[in-house]
Amino acid sequence: MNRMWAIVERELRKFLRSPALMLVSLVFPLIQLIVLGNAFGGKIRDARLGVVDQDGGAQALKIKEAFNSVAANVRTFVPVYYDDDKRATADVKNGKIDGALIIPPQYSRRVYEKEQPRIALVVDNSDNFMSSTLEQKLAELTEALNTPDVQPRVVQNVALQVVELYPYIEYMKYLLPGSITLAMFVSVMIGGGMLYIDDKARGVHEGYLVTPITKLELILGLNTAGAIKAIASGVVITVVGSLISGVTATFHVQQAILLGLTILVTSLAFNTMMFLFMVRVEDPLVPRATFGVLNTLLFFPSGAIYPINAFPKWLQAVAIADPFSYAVHAFKALLLKEAGITAIWHDLLFLTVIAAIMISIATPLFKRTL
Repeated sequence: MNRMWAIVERELRKFLRSPALMLVSLVFPLIQLIVLGNAFGGKIRDARLGVVDQDGGAQALKIKEAFNSVAANVRTFVPVYYDDDKRATADVKNGKIDGALIIPPQYSRRVYEKEQPRIALVVDNSDNFMSSTLEQKLAELTEALNTPDVQPRVVQNVALQVVELYPYIEYMKYLLPGSITLAMFVSVMIGGGMLYIDDKARGVHEGYLVTPITKLELILGLNTAGAIKAIASGVVITVVGSLISGVTATFHVQQAILLGLTILVTSLAFNTMMFLFMVRVEDPLVPRATFGVLNTLLFFPSGAIYPINAFPKWLQAVAIADPFSYAVHAFKALLLKEAGITAIWHDLLFLTVIAAIMISIATPLFKRTL
């Protein structure tokens, strides 16, 4: 054990003497959390919606009053009034406005006579998020227009009452579990993968093996040092990310203990996985070249950014085998839902089994090069 801990101490000293490596492993996930958290998941505001009133009647005025109410309150869109529908459509194509609502001639008369009155919405569906938002908001306004002014005494329509279990979760909070997982992976990739290959190329590992240190002690020492680095990154990003995004569950005693356990198990799984990937690699350029591939293959299918249920079947199969998925699920349950061990025990079990399998396979693959 003393020889193994000597290896751990040497690896940690080397990592601490490289502040650039520490900053990269910590700053990159924080930047991603802040940028993506503010760039995605927000609500559309102040979209420019052209309005062409070819009717000029009382019902058309009712629509424009509803638009002015939206512009003054939720501010989803700002109406821009046109006299010509062709010009409005051309401006949508050219990107000057985000959509155009056309109120056709005789609209008010058709409303009074109940002759299927229609209004038209022209959208640029090359931007699906913008077009779907405008369609949803206009559908709500249309439904409001169809509601009778005098409600019948007996309401026969079915109403849906939504009960939300948790307070509103902003997208930055939703991204925090993925950012913690990514920070631990980056730490393992840099502090475990790249440094491991560099030491192997310099013959450091061969130098260990001419001493009384055994191969098993060397493997355990390298993996323990890599896990400690990942744990440190996970703890720092959990605390700092929680403060930035406003997640309070981190600072509850029970949740903090479970978060520490999850960080520990995740660090072991990630480090043993990286050790298995790199155990037979000799070229120092390989981990640098595979970093982007591994990040894409492991991080994005994990459900950190988008729900797994929305993936095609083949990508869902990748997510099932991806250790990232279980780490992200556990962190979400603890941070966003403040759940207990019942919600995450299967995630911890999977990560523990994966770590045991990875180190069992990697140990016999580790070989001397001299």
